[in-house]
Amino acid sequence: MNQNAVNPITRLDYPDPDVIRVDDTYYMVSTTMHFMPGCEILRSYDLINWEFAAYVYDTLDSTPGQGLEGEANIYGKGMWAGCLRYHKGTFYVCFSANDTKKTYLYSSESISGPWRKQYIEGFYHDCSLLFDDDNRVYIVYGNKTIYLTELEADLTKPKKDGLNRIIIVDEGHPGLGYEGAHIYKINGKYYVFLIHSARNEWKRIQACFVSDSLQGEFIGGDVLNDDMGYFNSGVAQGGIVDTPDGKWYAILFQDRTALGRIPVLVPVSWKDDFPVLGIDGKVPSQIETKSTRPGHTYEPLVGSDDFKGKLKNYWQWNHEPDHEFCSLDNEKGCYRIQTNKICKDVTEAVNSLTQRMLSPSCQAIVTVDGSGLKDGDYAGICALLGCYGWIGITKENGQYYVSMQAKKALDNTFVGISNESEGKEYARELLSDSKVTLKLRVDFTDQVDTAKFYYLKDNEWVKIGIDHKLVFKMDHFVGTRFALFNYATKDIGGIGEFYNFIYNTNKK
Repeated sequence: MNQNAVNPITRLDYPDPDVIRVDDTYYMVSTTMHFMPGCEILRSYDLINWEFAAYVYDTLDSTPGQGLEGEANIYGKGMWAGCLRYHKGTFYVCFSANDTKKTYLYSSESISGPWRKQYIEGFYHDCSLLFDDDNRVYIVYGNKTIYLTELEADLTKPKKDGLNRIIIVDEGHPGLGYEGAHIYKINGKYYVFLIHSARNEWKRIQACFVSDSLQGEFIGGDVLNDDMGYFNSGVAQGGIVDTPDGKWYAILFQDRTALGRIPVLVPVSWKDDFPVLGIDGKVPSQIETKSTRPGHTYEPLVGSDDFKGKLKNYWQWNHEPDHEFCSLDNEKGCYRIQTNKICKDVTEAVNSLTQRMLSPSCQAIVTVDGSGLKDGDYAGICALLGCYGWIGITKENGQYYVSMQAKKALDNTFVGISNESEGKEYARELLSDSKVTLKLRVDFTDQVDTAKFYYLKDNEWVKIGIDHKLVFKMDHFVGTRFALFNYATKDIGGIGEFYNFIYNTNKK
């Protein structure tokens, strides 16, 4: 059965994708940064529709930053650009973390785990593994200067007297030089796919280099320079994969501003043993593939939750959670957060529960019970990124209020972290009850990237505060997420309870 896709394929933030096929099943891994559990792997049978397959780890190294202890954090760091491989019955995931400056290797005989953790000695930026036919193992990595290093057979460190060389150099590049390496051996030749930007403008471009041997010269250049008609935002960085019937595809990503970096499916053909991406140099807006399991029903990647049973797989915590201070109450059907430290704003809140936002627009509704809050606590729902915006309930002198707060970006550029130094309260209204139903709606259409905030009063939605502009910045380096939070500004121990989370798309 053929499947038709409209690019981008997931409409969700899954950056730096790598993709493999094992028998009739495709697997994709992407960057999860500071979110836990981390290193999410998706599964597909047609390269178009994807569902959750596994998280590789629950926690990474449990550092103070990973646990949001005090003012420490790993925003814009954490797990980056994982490489997914399958070799002789074992799955491997390799990645570096920019907070610990370590390189991690996880392995498992099953995609669902359990995953064994080890380190590879050294720090390998945007790394890619190659298991060669002679059982030698290599890692390719770097930025602007791309290296190839042979590893010991146990993948713990560089091999003594093994191959270690520079294979590609992007000298003098003023911006994004070659990085995001993906190496493959196909029909006896070695291919390295890389991302970089144009030298005269910011635009992601996909490149490829090929060599007859790992000791030989890698020759190549750009293989895709197209923005799909979307604001000069290029399509690049990712892996390639073949189908059981011999076709090839690439899964790359495109920057979609505050939504994040979204996977794009690109057909691949071959001419004189060199890859040709797209059709006439363009990424097709629609693409057809063949399903290996026709009729398979995919589980959604985002959605609602009644907080009964266990948390749905599409939830991740912002940083490592502290389970002593968060829980599910299956009888009441709620997610509960108890504050355990004083915070300056929502980005320091421990146990915030998040999930991705969906293009072109989406909204979430949740009921918050603030009867257990202490004065100065804030509990609600946030459009979470560096320049956040949120609506929540707070308690002051025994009175309950609905509050809308936001941190504005001073400019809309991708580079930098130029946000206001602190968030600001834009509206506050007295509540007659300690329980309130909140709504957060976000529109990403044509880079509008605007969040709006509502609360339910007398069975009518009341808009509150400002329409808040969301801006993707390198301080968090991820797309905007819904986040359920509770944090204290005066005294710890307050409790916020969240009921009946409803996720809707394309709703006014």
